[in-house]
Amino acid sequence: MVSFDTLREALEVSPATLKRDIQYLRDRLNAPIIWDRDAGGYRFERDNAPAGSQFELPGLWFNASEIHALLTMQHLLATLDQSGLLGPHIQPMMARLNGLLGSADNTGEEIRKRVRIIGAGARRMQLHHFEKVGSALLQRKRLLITYRARGKNEITEREISPQRLVHYRENWYLDAWCHLRRELRSFAVDSIIKADLLETPAKSVSEKTLDEVLGTGYGIFSGKKVQWAKLKFTPERARWVAQEKWHPKQKSKFEPDGSYLLEIPYSDDRELVMDILRHGPAVEVLAPPKLRARVSEQVERMQERYRSG
Repeated sequence: MVSFDTLREALEVSPATLKRDIQYLRDRLNAPIIWDRDAGGYRFERDNAPAGSQFELPGLWFNASEIHALLTMQHLLATLDQSGLLGPHIQPMMARLNGLLGSADNTGEEIRKRVRIIGAGARRMQLHHFEKVGSALLQRKRLLITYRARGKNEITEREISPQRLVHYRENWYLDAWCHLRRELRSFAVDSIIKADLLETPAKSVSEKTLDEVLGTGYGIFSGKKVQWAKLKFTPERARWVAQEKWHPKQKSKFEPDGSYLLEIPYSDDRELVMDILRHGPAVEVLAPPKLRARVSEQVERMQERYRSG
């Protein structure tokens, strides 16, 4: 219990300033400060507080620029989170940051007007499947899933030991040990039709092994048998591609004529072929011959469809 005069003298401020500060603590920092008329002083409210609860001032303070940056990041995250997985959990932070800004011009609403994110290729997925996956990951339990492999249009039931979640190109993937195939696999979370949490402890795989098996090759389709693709981009296209990172272990260099040589490791060419094709005639596959043939085959198919259409 502290009297008004004691606070004012200790802080060496005017009565008006002290009143504003107390109001700020209440409104902006949610401090449960009340005036106890009988005791003649200020105290923290105890009657309506949850059992065992206590209040302390935040240990981290932000200036206006830092709050604007945090609000922008929150908006970016909320916009990317099309499935609504994180939005409800970060909304309280948004409200608190807006409160700290007060009546400033650049509030969260203003930021949402000025920052726009256009996502492409995000697929819908079931929220409860994602929650089951998250629970299995944290509890180190196995999952029994019904899974649709889109490539083969095949539905299987399999028991898996989740290892880690990966957000890649607007979609979520689960790296897991598949007890049916007895090897590491990457599963698209949106392709999970049904998921049940089991009580069986999950098989643990080291992060080093995960990276060696699932992170060595290009894209989300990986494996142990790694090959190197050698691509040559025209000088015009090089101005864009040279600023892109296709793989952490890629090798690249400029040729005297301004063309750009890019070498990247891969084990499954499905995603790589699609990315090569989107550059059209601005890229040439120099090696290996099998990859060059695969790209040529896809180009011929597209040309045939165009002529027949």
